[in-house]
Amino acid sequence: MSDVPSDANAGCPGTGSDGAGKASGCAGCPNQSSCASGAGPKPDADIEFIQDRFRKIKHKILILSGKGGVGKSTLTSNLARALAADPTKQVAILDVDICGPSQPRMMGVENEEVHSSADGWTPVGIQPNLTLMSIAFLLGNKDDAVIWRGARKNGMIKQFLKDVDWGDVDYLLIDTPPGTSDEHISLVQFLLQAGPLDGALIISTPQEVSLLDVRKEVSFCMKTKVPILGVVENMARFVCPNCAHTTMLFPNSTGGAEKMCADSNLELLAQLPLDPALAKALDNGEDFFETHPDSTLATSFKKLAEQVQAKLK
Repeated sequence: MSDVPSDANAGCPGTGSDGAGKASGCAGCPNQSSCASGAGPKPDADIEFIQDRFRKIKHKILILSGKGGVGKSTLTSNLARALAADPTKQVAILDVDICGPSQPRMMGVENEEVHSSADGWTPVGIQPNLTLMSIAFLLGNKDDAVIWRGARKNGMIKQFLKDVDWGDVDYLLIDTPPGTSDEHISLVQFLLQAGPLDGALIISTPQEVSLLDVRKEVSFCMKTKVPILGVVENMARFVCPNCAHTTMLFPNSTGGAEKMCADSNLELLAQLPLDPALAKALDNGEDFFETHPDSTLATSFKKLAEQVQAKLK
């Protein structure tokens, strides 16, 4: 991945390959002539700015899945709150789901705006030690569709990385869209060039239809040399709030995330239950740890935060 420029076409064969600048996927690429001549693309001048921004960020964690609807944003928001329960730690969320940003709603700051200064964009504060940046803050209307091609999405991601004034941050959680395409490639390239990337949390649900895409995300991490911190199986079961009876809502016909982790030599960090109270809290922008502090799910999120912290020491 390191030999594929961030502004290259999706079919880039790599600047070091024999087909550089000559392959069919090179047509129309801004680097085509330089690659064909053997000179290669010019260094990206923005990398220096990204490095400068990220110098004060201790830990960077990607939240990935490959599959939509498995709960990446839900996990990101609640893991961030669990980490921010320690007032000595500064936590930040970067929402790079350009077409479907949901973090502002979940965190109760949907009507806030991003302020710009000489130091860059100031992320929106949720609590004294928890901040958020999302494209949703930049839209004129929250119902506006973002109809952008890959190049513009990549440009927006780069702007988030180089223009947001994060300040000193202990944990930056990056909420990503589904898939393994343009946004993911650009994001990983920029982050790896900016410095060490702690790794990714892979999110799945138990059914094979979900695992089909999640395995692709695991493969993506391995090919791009992104360390995998572990796997979280979301909505693993439903515990009735009245009788405490446990129901498996999604069939783990192929063994679920547990079997996938065993096959891929990955660690299954948590199997989170489905709790309708969480969905209600997120719709209302409430802190689930305040509304349901003693719930099984809240306890599970706190334990997951402890596991993540232990892995990053």
